[in-house]
Amino acid sequence: MISTYKCGVYIFGRCTQNNLPLALAPINYPLYNVTFQQSRSIKKHFNQKYRKERAQKFIKVDLPEFDNDGNIAKDKERSTMKKLGILPQRQWTERPILISCTPQIFESYVVPEGDGKFSAISTSGAKQRVELLEKKSKSYLSIRKIRSYDEEFSTKTFGEKAFEIYLKAHEALVAKDDNALLQYITEAAFPIMIHNMEDKTIVWKFIESLEPPRLVHARNTSMITKTNEFAQVTVRFHTQQILCIYDRFGRLMLGSETVKKDVLEYVVFEKHLSNVYGNWRIHGKIIPKWLKPQEVAAKTFVLPKEKKEAPSSDAESVAQTVRPETLDANP
Repeated sequence: MISTYKCGVYIFGRCTQNNLPLALAPINYPLYNVTFQQSRSIKKHFNQKYRKERAQKFIKVDLPEFDNDGNIAKDKERSTMKKLGILPQRQWTERPILISCTPQIFESYVVPEGDGKFSAISTSGAKQRVELLEKKSKSYLSIRKIRSYDEEFSTKTFGEKAFEIYLKAHEALVAKDDNALLQYITEAAFPIMIHNMEDKTIVWKFIESLEPPRLVHARNTSMITKTNEFAQVTVRFHTQQILCIYDRFGRLMLGSETVKKDVLEYVVFEKHLSNVYGNWRIHGKIIPKWLKPQEVAAKTFVLPKEKKEAPSSDAESVAQTVRPETLDANP
């Protein structure tokens, strides 16, 4: 027995159906049973009083149209996918842009031919000094731009700061510490410096500076927007170093652990001026065209296995001793 609620209209219908006067309704249907009556075989196990609240628990979902044969306009398809919350596929591929550094060296410094060989007293050395002064007009403007962002920047003290970055970057490179290396070099210079370093042992030592490092070139540029400023500074290093590289088998590939060599380098440092927390990092190296090609490292390979030759026999083969026409004949 399941209880159901009855209304006044239902009671009036029962009285007329049984041909009973309406005045006898209180007798046939008592007061307590006017709005409440038990009935059998009812399938609703919930109270009809809260059907409105139960209907609010369900969300109507728009089902997709499966009858479409696929010939839909692109605008309609895009709007439908956007309505359903699906990201439409792009017909183009975006090139990733890294704004923490520039992709290359802009307006690289032109290294005078024979630099490091002539003294300032000689005719060739004095000529290089005059050419250097002529190229400094743009560098002065760039230095003023750098000082507008970094008030502590000075051309006299920057050489020592760049030298510390140069040493720490090479020490991290020898130790193969990628996390420490990215603090001193840019993301553009990182793949160039670690190229072909796997399974190699590098021995690098700094001996002394033949000349104090000095700033020779400065440039600045903006990327994407005018307020996004980058600065590049070229520093000249003339030092003595020791470099030795061993391959994975422990064989010497390049250099020596005892022989010192004079190294003249023009290293480019870059800083993101618009970034408050930007630092000077190594961005690249300028290699002049007139420079002689460097010594090429010897490559080592694993020797291939020797193939064993099959022993030769003097006996004739079966194809030579037995004729084909004799094979079909019965013995």
